Amino acid sequence: MTGRRVAGLDGCRGGWLCVWWDGGDGIGAARIDDLADLFAGAEAPDLAAIDIPLGLPDRAGPGGRAPERLVRPRLGLRQSSVFSVPSRAAVEAGGEGTEGERYARICAVARATSEPPRAISKQCFHILPKILEADRLLRARPDLHARLFECHPEVSFWAMNGQSEVTAPKKVKGRPSEGGLDLRRTLLSEAGLPMAGMTRETARALGAGYDDLIDACAAAWTARRIADGLALRFPDPPERDGAGIPVAIHA
Repeated sequence: MTGRRVAGLDGCRGGWLCVWWDGGDGIGAARIDDLADLFAGAEAPDLAAIDIPLGLPDRAGPGGRAPERLVRPRLGLRQSSVFSVPSRAAVEAGGEGTEGERYARICAVARATSEPPRAISKQCFHILPKILEADRLLRARPDLHARLFECHPEVSFWAMNGQSEVTAPKKVKGRPSEGGLDLRRTLLSEAGLPMAGMTRETARALGAGYDDLIDACAAAWTARRIADGLALRFPDPPERDGAGIPVAIHA
């Protein structure tokens, strides 16, 4: 199980929270500013799983991409955590201006490139820069198509939980739920991650939320599953978008 060094990433304020894991007792966390930095230098992981959509549609259909449509029914009460990904044109439409101006412009493009026409949520709007960053990286470096994989923490926790819904929410009214986070930490520990050093203090020292750290650990677990040939894929086999980027959520 050990040997290949993997990483799991979750977006955090101003960058990415990254958890490295060797499949055994070796684990560590760091914050990186740019996604491209992860794959630069001798310390680059063999592969990584990231909680961000990879592969964008030319036009968005009902329910979003195939990955979203396939995983939502499995998550029960947590399915609202899976949002529909807008078109690449909408993701790229931000440009200059105030937040309100950019949001209005993106929503206009999203409506024009979706069927039925729909705008995007503010939650989606706020992570569009990270979606765009990942998309540009994969388009510039096709070699990373076999090293950087999409995951979704709630799908990973569903898989850890015997492919059963994790009913406890991670957040309640926008604030972290201690019970939900503790349950997910237990699932990670039972799945083999050495969690002793993955604490609230660790997250605080890195300038990230504890929920971000828990999600990055789930992504690292998923990356290990991909490396070991054990990961589930939605869909299986993955589709490809117009730029040739694989489109699938892994768990």
